[in-house]
Amino acid sequence: MSRKDWIEYIVSEQDTGMNVEQIVRQKLNVSGRMMQRLTRSKGILLNRKQPFLQRQVKAGDTIAVRVIERQEQAPREPQHDTKSEGPITPMPSIDILYEDDHLLIANKPAGMMVHPIKQETDTLVHALAAVLAAQGVHPVHRLDKDTSGAILVAKSSYGHQLADRLLREGGLHREYLAVASGVLSEGAGTIDAPIGRDARHPTKRRVVESGDPAISHYEVQQTSEGMTLARVWLETGRTHQIRVHFAHIGHPLAGDTMYGGARGLLRRQALHASKLSFLHPLLEKEIVVEAPIPTDMKRLMQAEFT
Repeated sequence: MSRKDWIEYIVSEQDTGMNVEQIVRQKLNVSGRMMQRLTRSKGILLNRKQPFLQRQVKAGDTIAVRVIERQEQAPREPQHDTKSEGPITPMPSIDILYEDDHLLIANKPAGMMVHPIKQETDTLVHALAAVLAAQGVHPVHRLDKDTSGAILVAKSSYGHQLADRLLREGGLHREYLAVASGVLSEGAGTIDAPIGRDARHPTKRRVVESGDPAISHYEVQQTSEGMTLARVWLETGRTHQIRVHFAHIGHPLAGDTMYGGARGLLRRQALHASKLSFLHPLLEKEIVVEAPIPTDMKRLMQAEFT
């Protein structure tokens, strides 16, 4: 059970003998760090009263945990100098593909960063802050600036903790559409090649023996004389993974000039996060969301594959 800022758990007969702390840690999946914060801020209640954490519970007891902390505030909207010249750039609207009390899936447009690196104020985090008002904005994974599509975002530190566990344990299925240069010789395959930093370029990655393990799976959807449309899904989530892997096998993504792709109809890498699915850790149901293909990739696909 849940309400706006709290989540509640009704103790069952099977839980008899457990104490409050064990219920909060094991049944509500609260981390040790969050447990400490909740204890300090009186964010744990047993039958609406502040409990002793080692107190044993009985069937029918209600344990409530505050999952949106009082200090959790969305990033402030950018402050504009009214004396500066030039028009104010409006905050872009973001399509929300799925939302509940703790998680949402946004459809990130190409050209938008997820997090600010320096002083940027037009990132996905800022755009969602305007929508979520006083709630937090916690992206669970990343998409490159010029990659479009579905991205999972937690609305509180508790939601982020739950989703991060999903990601670490392989429960978050991420699927992409990619247009690669040339025609792949196999209809399906796996690229298993470790990825590390490129010593000659500050932001580029490359396949190196000493890199982090990286595994991408693909299935060819369509081919033309010079390109391949592939469905790609990840077993790991390294920076630039799909872009690096396809360049490594001699088929860089269309438009991806950083990794050797030719710039043609698309002014960015032809990569779209098309589908996101996971078993919701609280609702215990499968969430499956598809992000519409953006106009620029549609144009490329129609030109090449129809």
